[in-house]
Amino acid sequence: MREWHRYYSQKRIGHQWQQLDLVGRFHHGGEILEIGPYLGLVTALLVNAGYEVTTLDIGEKQFRAPDTRHIVADIRHLDPATIARFDTVLCCEMLEHLPWQQTDGVLRALGRPGRTMIISVPYEGWQVFAQLYANRHTARQTFQWRKLRALRRFPIEHDGPETHKWEVGYLGHALAAWERKIAAAGWTIVHREFTSPTRSVFHVLRS
Repeated sequence: MREWHRYYSQKRIGHQWQQLDLVGRFHHGGEILEIGPYLGLVTALLVNAGYEVTTLDIGEKQFRAPDTRHIVADIRHLDPATIARFDTVLCCEMLEHLPWQQTDGVLRALGRPGRTMIISVPYEGWQVFAQLYANRHTARQTFQWRKLRALRRFPIEHDGPETHKWEVGYLGHALAAWERKIAAAGWTIVHREFTSPTRSVFHVLRS
């Protein structure tokens, strides 16, 4: 419970909402495959909104509700037949946990004619975020300024599966390079969205 409240913070919650919003705008029916559900907040939102959802992760499911079907698999070695029935795939904040060079094969393996995929990865390109709220009783503000990341290599703290191996915006990982990877894997970008204060770039793709 403590980890659930820590992870789904006020800062991050807009990122979860963005996933639900994009599903509502670009999903065209059928069952959704959610890759990397973690503690299941997005899964619960989708199920309670009436979507049929199956989750997939490298380990067993880490939540009890909702009681969805779950596939245990490593997306680096995924048999495309395992997920052939899904017309929409949701894969958010997952690919940056893989080495940059391994994402090419994963993006290709997730492709299937007619499929829609919604992906997101952290975005650290140049950006400014400012927010102010005030009334006669209280005031609070938030300010973020990201700059010069393109001149620095992404700092990898250690090589565990839970760590980020790269983020878009750092040296060698420009947004244009990421989008070239997507296109080379056979996907067409139909929509792009940025989130803040959780800084991510979303792409809606068609195969």
